[in-house]
Amino acid sequence: MKRYFCAMKSLCTCFFLSISVLLAAQFSDETKSVDIKYVKTGPTVDGVLDDDLWSSVVPATDFWQYFPTDSLLANGQSEVYLVADDNNLYVGIKCFGAGNDWIVNSLKRDYRAGGSDNITLVFDTFDDNTNGIFFGINPEGVIREGVVTNGGNGFRDFSESWDNKWKGEAKKFDGYYTAELEIPFSTLRFDPANKKWGMVVYRFDTQDNEMSVWKRTPRNQTLFSLAYTGELNWEQLPGSGSSKVSVIPFVTAGGSKDFEANTPVDRFADIGGDVKVAVTPGLNLDLTVNPDFSQVEVDRQVTNLSRFELFFPERRQFFVENADLFGDFGFSGVNPFFSRRIGVGTDVNTGSTVQNRILGGLRLSGKLNKNTRVGLLNMQTAENVEQGLPSINYSVAVLQKKIWDRSNIGFIFVNKQSFADNVEALDIKPFNRIAGLDFNYASTDNTWSGKTFLHTAITPDTEAKLAHGAELNYNKRDIGISWSHTYVQDDYNAEVGFIRRTNFIQVEPELNLRFYPTQGPFNRLEIRSQADVIWRPGFGKTDHEISIGTNGQFNNSARFFMDVSHNYVYLFGDFDPTGTSSAPLPGGTEYNYVSFQANISTDSRKNLSANFGPVAGGYFNGSRVGMRGSVRYRYQPKGMIELNYSWNHFNLPHLDETKQTLLIGPRVDYTFSKALFATAFVQYNTQAKNTNINARLQWRFAPVSDFFIVFTDNYFTGNLEEPSDRFAFNIKNRAIVAKMTYWINV
Repeated sequence: MKRYFCAMKSLCTCFFLSISVLLAAQFSDETKSVDIKYVKTGPTVDGVLDDDLWSSVVPATDFWQYFPTDSLLANGQSEVYLVADDNNLYVGIKCFGAGNDWIVNSLKRDYRAGGSDNITLVFDTFDDNTNGIFFGINPEGVIREGVVTNGGNGFRDFSESWDNKWKGEAKKFDGYYTAELEIPFSTLRFDPANKKWGMVVYRFDTQDNEMSVWKRTPRNQTLFSLAYTGELNWEQLPGSGSSKVSVIPFVTAGGSKDFEANTPVDRFADIGGDVKVAVTPGLNLDLTVNPDFSQVEVDRQVTNLSRFELFFPERRQFFVENADLFGDFGFSGVNPFFSRRIGVGTDVNTGSTVQNRILGGLRLSGKLNKNTRVGLLNMQTAENVEQGLPSINYSVAVLQKKIWDRSNIGFIFVNKQSFADNVEALDIKPFNRIAGLDFNYASTDNTWSGKTFLHTAITPDTEAKLAHGAELNYNKRDIGISWSHTYVQDDYNAEVGFIRRTNFIQVEPELNLRFYPTQGPFNRLEIRSQADVIWRPGFGKTDHEISIGTNGQFNNSARFFMDVSHNYVYLFGDFDPTGTSSAPLPGGTEYNYVSFQANISTDSRKNLSANFGPVAGGYFNGSRVGMRGSVRYRYQPKGMIELNYSWNHFNLPHLDETKQTLLIGPRVDYTFSKALFATAFVQYNTQAKNTNINARLQWRFAPVSDFFIVFTDNYFTGNLEEPSDRFAFNIKNRAIVAKMTYWINV
């Protein structure tokens, strides 16, 4: 095994070094550039381009289609004007269309771009083709912002979780709409000595059924790929901004009652806050004292039929900025640091997962210069004697160094330290440490991309354990090829990471063939074949999934996919594949079966849209049929009604009767204005035997400052197989919380 590991590591290193030198072709297109004009006083931001200064600016123009083709200039053209004063960057926008029927999903900030009219600008402020900040606006003047990381190579590199203080307004006219943005330099992260930035601009135009980009971008790349940026040239170097310190206090109060335990109402009130300090224009210090990390927006319930833990993304604002710097090491299932582990412990009395109060913490993250990023995180939790939780310190150190055009080498060290006299008696390890090295590769035009990593876990009384992985992707217009392999040793323990399984070797090759018909209903077709094979060292193969399928997009932007897969599973332990607490399949048994799955998503520009995902075929030597998806109705521009569902029916020979799971969740979103939003949803989940009701009212009374009222109700749900008990609801717990946050620039 050691020889295998060393050989694979050497092969990956040599291969990545070779392709970095040999492959650097760029998509054929002229250089796009635009100047940022310096002005003493910026425009009045009202969405109307009537300030005289706009007429003296040469805009970014000549947008290219990205969809339905990438070889023509856009039908709906756009113009982007840029000026700056000492404190702010101003953007003027003019978007032309075929009519006046602009589609807007809701008036809520951080909208989803697909299926609606909007335009987004991504600023590569260090001109490194790797990291960017985006700002978007739609015809109603609703804004969104977020970050693009890792070069924007895939949709996992795009996040709307980051929030900051800026403003934008829009105005609709006959055949076009205009917008103005005011972005403080204190909001951006940049090198004040750098006179050139990169910029990506992309637009969704529903009337022409068109997506367009300023810099021509191949359709096999993402809309926001930082491999295809135009140039922003500063007439005068940008200032550092008017505010370098932001204080964000919060106050929260509420009450809850546990009806199962029949305890008295638990009333509470708390206060705390965050501080953001711009140490340099590229480096930010976040401080938090007594943070309230309760989820204002709860995670969606899902049906879990796997043997492993499901991943839910981080939503807490303190961890969002530069989250990729800390959280993108390794692979998604072999991740050495997962911030949602902080502040979570196990009650030694019940074995249940509970919150472990965080006293405070700090996080220093950002760029030292164009080629160097750093991250330091330290957080301290309180001791909880009743639940047997010791005081724990979490520390993370990260260093990332850019090499070549768009590649980097990163180092991470994670330390979880427990402080208690009786950690051994509590079956808690006094420390858990991870040290790791990652190499991320991306060619200039993103035709080649990949990564390789080597991590080691260190715990008391155990020798160091290793995790290694590598992936390589070749992405051209007509073909995509990828290879990935992972090796994790037995007893590899990353307590602050996300590790689905250990003691395995996994190989995942994939081939995609792409076609672009010029006639018929399809705009794009793809044939895909993929394999996922897992072995256990010293045992042999334990799992495989080998599939072949097709997916594509219709001319009206509707989408579909379908595939057939052959599955093999060897169970080492007992497992209930229905997830219904039924009699399990015994360990030491193996299973082969063939299954089919598909999904059809209708045109999201329509007021009524849906997606349907049937599943059918073999399942652990029995059979399974099911359907999952959603139906959505938009009442423009105020909001939408949505129904999400997942249903499964199992017929397995080891059970005396068939089993079912049902998860259904109606949701209503209503925006009274751009400052007042209401959301209510119900999640009826027979697998978890739980029905959850959640209602939230949010008032954004100032920029990035909110007042929330949140009501939650949980009920025990009866047995789906027993009609008389199916809708028996017994209340479990109930809570109401009010929370206010206020963003103050000092």
